[in-house]
Amino acid sequence: MSRARILVVDDEAIARENLVHVLTRAGHRASAAADGREALAALAEEPFDLVLTDLRMPGMDGLELLAGLKRRFPEVEVIVVTGHAAVDTAVAAMGLGAFTYVAKPVHVEEVLAQTAKALEKNAMRRELASLRRRADPASGLSRLIGQSATMEALRESIVQVARLECNVLVTGETGTGKELVARTIHDLSARARGRFMAVNCGAFSEELISNELFGHEREAFTGAGARRKGLIEAAAGGTLFLDEIGELPLSMQVKLLRVLQERTFLRVGGTEEAPMDARVLSATNKDLKKEAEAGAFRQDLFYRLDVITLHVPPLSERREDIPLLARHFLARHASEAGRNVRLSPEVLDSLLLYEYPGNVRELENIVQKALAVCDGDVIESRHLLADLRDQRVRPTRGTRKSWPTLEEHEKAYIRDVLEEVEGNKSKAARVLGIDRVSLWRKLKRYSLE
Repeated sequence: MSRARILVVDDEAIARENLVHVLTRAGHRASAAADGREALAALAEEPFDLVLTDLRMPGMDGLELLAGLKRRFPEVEVIVVTGHAAVDTAVAAMGLGAFTYVAKPVHVEEVLAQTAKALEKNAMRRELASLRRRADPASGLSRLIGQSATMEALRESIVQVARLECNVLVTGETGTGKELVARTIHDLSARARGRFMAVNCGAFSEELISNELFGHEREAFTGAGARRKGLIEAAAGGTLFLDEIGELPLSMQVKLLRVLQERTFLRVGGTEEAPMDARVLSATNKDLKKEAEAGAFRQDLFYRLDVITLHVPPLSERREDIPLLARHFLARHASEAGRNVRLSPEVLDSLLLYEYPGNVRELENIVQKALAVCDGDVIESRHLLADLRDQRVRPTRGTRKSWPTLEEHEKAYIRDVLEEVEGNKSKAARVLGIDRVSLWRKLKRYSLE
């Protein structure tokens, strides 16, 4: 049996120390927590394969811990240890997702046997997920919604990049889905069993970002009562995602450069270097090359981060994906609300005309708001925000006599769509919200074939 990471939770010091001792002697890496809240904090700090928890504890009891743990860390197996081994307690624990339960007084052989079974189940689940990823690399790409040529190319690049260990810089406007791309790279990589740790470099002051990344030693500053792991250490064996890397202060850029070069880091207040074992992915909505040339970003760090660049296109450059994305968001949020709702053709027309300065994130927000005010089973134009309802093809400037007719507008719009999709009539029909037969008739009518 391989060495596993096991957390023992019990408010009785002797009981948890005995279990830690038994598990350590069996070759595992066992840690202890005195209550449920301490256990959840430990799980947030580092990954565990198995949790053995007492049932009766002050504050958060074993069942509450189990419920919270399964919400936040569903992949972790749980064995409930109880001195009150009743059928109803066992059923409640199993119903919340516990692997099994053992009764006090604890017998070493039983604990080790159940631990082995729980870890075997965990290993089988991970192996199955790994086999599925290897059998169908595209399966991890299903979250990247879109059928446009640019999205197809992005998915192909992600599959290729995921197999490598190099740093990747993801670029694109705000709201395009850069973190989603980074998570997909992680999920398809050899590090998928490790953790994906993300940090927004623009959300912290220089002191806080240093503590967030590197962690700190005990008494490194006022209030630091214990050593704390930073994200670099917590991401060991997995992936560290640095979002908005262009916002990182220059002094922190120096420290990060050294970490990437030496693959070691120092905790705040520490003197001993610790090894770094995480792949680094970063993202920005800035042109980092220009920032580096202007002295606003370190060139040496830019070249360290920019081994491979993946660009996420704005929504305005892949309009044929708008209906697909809108229906996807509607289906998801309507399902969560227990509703069955669809978009009217007029709403799709309005969505196709909008510019989306907030990109995919804004489209999802628009759909959510429309669903919230819709009281029926069809979202209509009246449910949209005013700036979307009022969108029209604007007439050409000039005198009234020089205005083009409605047919001329339609002909020009169809021609623009065909140019945008490079003559692909199936895509053009989807963008226009009509079927291929209707499109063919219009092409004949306007001599656009």
